[in-house]
Amino acid sequence: MIDTPSLVDQYCHGVLRTELGLGTFEARLGAQLGGSTTLPAAGTTFFDTQTGFAVRRWCPPLLGLEPHCPPARYLARRRELGVAEAGRRLLRSSGISTYLVDTGLPEDLTGPAEIAATGAAEAHEIVRLEPLAEQVADTSGTVEAFLANLAEAVHGAAVNAVAFASVAGVRQGLAYAPEPPGPGEVRGAAGRWLAGRPAGGRLADPVLLRHLLWIAVTAGRPLQLHTGDRDPASVAGFAAATSGLGTDLVLLHSYPYHRAAARLTGAHAHVYADLGPVLAHTGARAAAVLAEVLERAPFGKLLFSSGAHGLPELHVVAASVFRTAVTRVLGEWVMDGAWSRTDAQRVAAMIAGDNARRVYRLARSR
Repeated sequence: MIDTPSLVDQYCHGVLRTELGLGTFEARLGAQLGGSTTLPAAGTTFFDTQTGFAVRRWCPPLLGLEPHCPPARYLARRRELGVAEAGRRLLRSSGISTYLVDTGLPEDLTGPAEIAATGAAEAHEIVRLEPLAEQVADTSGTVEAFLANLAEAVHGAAVNAVAFASVAGVRQGLAYAPEPPGPGEVRGAAGRWLAGRPAGGRLADPVLLRHLLWIAVTAGRPLQLHTGDRDPASVAGFAAATSGLGTDLVLLHSYPYHRAAARLTGAHAHVYADLGPVLAHTGARAAAVLAEVLERAPFGKLLFSSGAHGLPELHVVAASVFRTAVTRVLGEWVMDGAWSRTDAQRVAAMIAGDNARRVYRLARSR
């Protein structure tokens, strides 16, 4: 048995505070598969997915039910306990000792303090850059004010944030050039965006996205880059351009391009990758995916995370599937004589939490 006693969830979101019916719960499962929060096709269910089966395997016993119980029975028990008690039981049984929480989604989710209290854990905030820039735009009347306030807001957020996160890679902000744009280019892009931006409009201008990333590079916090389901090679130029500047980059959720992400971690000293929700999504196949990542990535460059959003069950599933996959993969290598048990245990602890504590300068949990 390979032990992973203390997990650092290096990227996640808060959980919902509301009771959920079958349809709403299923919609949340569907969202985890990369789709929008919609109902499944007629005659089907999102419980019939690897994530759905994993929820039914790992979560019912934590609420006093047998594994693999029917979804309706599980949700009835969840409602019987109440959302607060169910969330408390689930999170406190996950084995996660520290949560790093991205607070940038436009939903009413629990923040770091609340998820820490519910889970009897520690929690720290990740500030998402694009919503921060959009908030600055809402309160800045001129281009000059916007650019000055943007730099001040990013550096101010760094005082309390443990990291920054960005979706610039998903929004094609790094598709054209990785280097910082020039002052004139930035002012022109800001003027066009502010003039044509509807109230609350999102930031998608590639020049401003790059400018925002480079402000964050100077702010002294690790920078997490969403790659979505795109090839992380799109951020390779940015990784090269930021080499030696003192800011670590963490690639988020690179499946099905996890091999490419693993390769980038070996090519650049400051680039890391998280395992993310892919292990929960692949469920019974998670060990195969983990083994593929371990083929290419230096072991000190991999970080556990759940990527969980909305459902506390997803924290439980991510943690449980991760432990099972680690035990299966590393345990087989120990049995084959390829690894010593001491080395396997050390690598498991690195990925589970030690690497994250080093990257984000976290104290070891009690």
